[in-house]
Amino acid sequence: MVTERISSVDTVDVRFPTSRHRDGSDAMNPFPDYSAAYVVLRTTSGAEGHGLVFTVGRGTEIAVAAMRSLAGMVVGQPVEELLADPGAVARRLTGDSQIRWLGPEKGVVHMAAGGLVNAVWDLAARRAGKPLWKLLADLTPEQLVAQIDFRYLRDALTEDEALALLRGAAGGRADRERILLERGYPAYTTTPGWLGYDDEKLARLCREAVDAGYHLIKLKVGGNLADDVRRMGIARQAVGPEIRIAVDANQIWGVPDAIGWMRELSAFDPYWIEEPTSPDDVLGHAAVRRAVAPVKVATGEHGHNAVMFKQLLQAGAIDVVQIDACRVAGVNENLAILLLAQKFGVPVCPHAGGVGLCELVQHLAMFDFVAVSGSTEDRAIEYVDHLHEHFVDPVRISGGRYLAPTAPGMSAQIVPASLAAFRFPDGPEWAAEAQPLTTVA
Repeated sequence: MVTERISSVDTVDVRFPTSRHRDGSDAMNPFPDYSAAYVVLRTTSGAEGHGLVFTVGRGTEIAVAAMRSLAGMVVGQPVEELLADPGAVARRLTGDSQIRWLGPEKGVVHMAAGGLVNAVWDLAARRAGKPLWKLLADLTPEQLVAQIDFRYLRDALTEDEALALLRGAAGGRADRERILLERGYPAYTTTPGWLGYDDEKLARLCREAVDAGYHLIKLKVGGNLADDVRRMGIARQAVGPEIRIAVDANQIWGVPDAIGWMRELSAFDPYWIEEPTSPDDVLGHAAVRRAVAPVKVATGEHGHNAVMFKQLLQAGAIDVVQIDACRVAGVNENLAILLLAQKFGVPVCPHAGGVGLCELVQHLAMFDFVAVSGSTEDRAIEYVDHLHEHFVDPVRISGGRYLAPTAPGMSAQIVPASLAAFRFPDGPEWAAEAQPLTTVA
């Protein structure tokens, strides 16, 4: 009997020119080109697993190179062994003694490991014929806990505590799965709030968001205080007093600036302030939280790893945990973060919006509802109406809610025609820009 093995790890640098219309613009990233270091695991039987690392343009080639440097740890491995224990794959990819030096467990190499880990889970879900959220929800508490590296977490969450949390959520799991399939999962939208949009577009998109069923919208802030005050006034007038408005500074402020700026915006009843300062500054987030209450503090999309989330929770620094499918080392580390959030009683509102992030992170939030937290109260997945047409299994939104994906996998596969068109730098969408200018004498 021939053993099925991973035959290749194929990577593509794919970039979408979102900067041309200021889509995705914020105070820290005024002209992003939403991009992905995309990876496909192929097996000797022809099966595939898809993953990606989200980026915003320049530097995507570095993430591609990092995935290629890790590929040798996967190519040639027996598929049955990989799928039986993705946790072992994750530990191997994040624990290599030489490559780990470039992190450790942070930055490009950690994200690259996550891209490969997610591709393994995509392959596992495809093989099982289930969407990833369902595959995870069907695992036993013991199987889930075995996927997590607790080495740096036991002072906040032990294996026994994680097992107790998962076993405690077992009751009603079937009912929650039925509810998820019938009603979907709450979403909030950042579509109206990009910093590069003019006032008319802001007001129109805010009204459209309410009409579409959203109860929470998010605005980017931090460019200019007077502009932010004006834009918050426009948004509040457009949506009325009952709709929650979150604001996102994308790390642009120091701690005193964050506190002062938010006091100026408090008249508009902001629901949370997201990334008010450096994502690494645990004590800074705690200081901001104390000073701006009752406005909540949210962060996590740039959290390096589960240890950062552990410290934010231990320090009482955040009110909202924002996981990201592509920042930490994939599904396994996000399982740890979801369990940490549950132990500390802090709701999870995943970061999404960037190319592929909505598609991927929906599975983690839905698994959390079915098998961990058992709740959608004060929880919502971010949604941005950009670039979904490039995915084979794009997100589906109805009435301000994510509809549960039913196709096997993690919804990470990009349409082949899009890969060809937007491949950087030689895809046709980019090749014209690379042509030298003709000098006219």
